[in-house]
Amino acid sequence: MVARFIVEADGGSRGNPGPAGYGAVVRDGDTGQIVAEAAEFIGHATNNVAEYKGLIAGLRAARELDPDATVDVRMDSKLVVEQMSGRWKIKHPDMQPLAAEAKTVLPRGRVTYTWIPRERNKGADRLANEAMDAGKAGRQWEPRKPAAAAPAAAAVAEPPLETAAPKAGWAAPADLGTPTTFVLLRHGETALTPEKRFSGSGGSDPELSEKGRWQAERAAEALAARGSIQAVVASPMQRTRQTAETVAARLGLEVRYEEGLREVDFGAWEGLTFAEVSERYPDDLTAWLGSAKAKPTGSSESFTTLTHRAGVARDKIIARHPGRTVLVVSHVSPIKTLVRLALGAPPDSLYRMELSAASLCAVQYYADGNASVRLLNDTSHLR
Repeated sequence: MVARFIVEADGGSRGNPGPAGYGAVVRDGDTGQIVAEAAEFIGHATNNVAEYKGLIAGLRAARELDPDATVDVRMDSKLVVEQMSGRWKIKHPDMQPLAAEAKTVLPRGRVTYTWIPRERNKGADRLANEAMDAGKAGRQWEPRKPAAAAPAAAAVAEPPLETAAPKAGWAAPADLGTPTTFVLLRHGETALTPEKRFSGSGGSDPELSEKGRWQAERAAEALAARGSIQAVVASPMQRTRQTAETVAARLGLEVRYEEGLREVDFGAWEGLTFAEVSERYPDDLTAWLGSAKAKPTGSSESFTTLTHRAGVARDKIIARHPGRTVLVVSHVSPIKTLVRLALGAPPDSLYRMELSAASLCAVQYYADGNASVRLLNDTSHLR
């Protein structure tokens, strides 16, 4: 099985240019546990040079652990993420050789880049500052002695993107500014919905039924009356497109499509009822219900995989629409996952949520990286 790592990298310069250092954290992509750290004082340099050197160090650390691994790089440097993703040109002569070096560490197809807010890159930022402090004292950074191993039961279950515990609500500070609000709308019914058949991204991609179109119209009416939606983002599947376009037309907005909001691929279970799956694939179903890492028969996607891509999609939407109210039209599993992450709840909480067709949920995301669930499975507009 191919290993997956998350590399969180950062760099800084006190003076820009000035005394500079970098830090990189490598996490296991399945457990979120730190498996390697790197930091170094690099002398007189700019922030961007330090950031690139942190990236290179993180990629090398991941390669040393497993040269065949896939890596998700997460940085709060928009410049580095956009340049390494190929969307921005690299014009500065100091950046060009560093970017070229970063591209040689691992094959391009095995590395992805994601921008994250600075608040979610605290580990790498801490290491970069430790390196700069060490340089100021005339020495190089040295890793801290590892703490005593924690009991297995206390191990972190998922990547840091997924497990940040929400602190908003009663204890929310008053100075975090306007939160970004997701109004989460599940698509309307299809012919498979009332029969409770598995309907993911690997099946027939059904369209809305007559009732589903009616539900989309009712949701559009309710959201128009609400009057706060400023953008619409949706899964590209047919049922979510039809639902989103119905609402967007009513609101006078365009729909932007995000692949990360797709439903899970249910493999051989597509189109089957739970009872049919239980009869045909009992062992696979038991494994799937018992572990977020298990995959439906014939599928390449687990709930752990979904959690990762839903979290990336979430961060992209927040970065694109800070402080705005966004209608996010998706499916049962991605919406439940976003709610779960906002609550800091365990993976098996997905099986304890009801999410009706065309229902509404709402989550607010704050500038410090925390979240607050405001609404769950509201179907009042359908009554």
